[in-house]
Amino acid sequence: MSTPSPDDSRLDFHLRPFRPAAWAPGPHLQTLLARSLRSSKGPDYTRERVETPDGDFLDLDWAPEPAPGAPICLILHGLEGSAARTYVRNLCRELGRRRVHPVAMNFRGCSGEPNRTNRLYHSGATEDPVHVLELLRARHPDRPIGAMGFSLGGNVLLKLMGERGDGGRGLLDVAAVMSVPYDLSAGADILETGRMGRLYSQYFLRSLREKVRLKEGDLAPVLDIEAIRRAQTIRAFDERATSPLHGFEGAEAYYRESSSVRFLDTIRVPTLLLHSMDDPFLPADRVPLEAMEQNPWLVPAVTKRGGHVGFLQGSPTDPRFWADEEAARFLGSGLAGMARVD
Repeated sequence: MSTPSPDDSRLDFHLRPFRPAAWAPGPHLQTLLARSLRSSKGPDYTRERVETPDGDFLDLDWAPEPAPGAPICLILHGLEGSAARTYVRNLCRELGRRRVHPVAMNFRGCSGEPNRTNRLYHSGATEDPVHVLELLRARHPDRPIGAMGFSLGGNVLLKLMGERGDGGRGLLDVAAVMSVPYDLSAGADILETGRMGRLYSQYFLRSLREKVRLKEGDLAPVLDIEAIRRAQTIRAFDERATSPLHGFEGAEAYYRESSSVRFLDTIRVPTLLLHSMDDPFLPADRVPLEAMEQNPWLVPAVTKRGGHVGFLQGSPTDPRFWADEEAARFLGSGLAGMARVD
């Protein structure tokens, strides 16, 4: 068998320009206003529960199928998100317009019900999306399959592809990610810096601590619950909860082994990388621009502005979400056999 090359994808994709909304200047307004302005309406999901090999479960939320036999796209949400997040719903709508069938996977404990086992999810945990993708491949061997990851979900998706011997080609035909924290240690550090970083951290920590509280009876024998309650940073939570639950020697080992920057060079699936240099969750000097350029399977889409999962343009009464639209165009064209999508 010949070695695959990017030419095999026949993907011809040209990014449209991003014109940041003048009424949403700065990374924090881009981040927060995009969150509030994306519509929460529809699509109406159909939930499917999938059993995992270790006795747990995953909840998949299927958007309506836009056409019989439509290609499928698995969506992975960000830290403490779910399929109900407006950025997931917006991408589902955009993909549906391009005749792609979206299915959003809720990470363990994120679907509104505590999971069964003494583990949660984390930035390097690829087993669950692999399980789902293998299931989709077995069910639909003739359909193209893509995937999209937001933030933490994007880090998981890049690692998933890069750690496989085939670079992900056995599972996926095309992929896209947005606002990935490529260097998890640097991302944890920046969330300890400045007022806004600490505000973001506290938002996530409230939700993370609540997950531990709901499973306290099961987790108390293996975790220091009081230390977790006292955690004031993401790094402290990862040191006390994420690392011991998932077999890491500590937060720094977890970050080192799970950061997707380590896996960019071995990806062999056409992959769009949407990122803003002013992303408040990752220092600009840790954005792996050289690695993005060196792997011909990667399509960098790096902007100066845009915040974190923001990329807001248009007007206040008619906001547009550039990265959502570009991700859907990229995935739609790839999953349609590289046909151009306008």
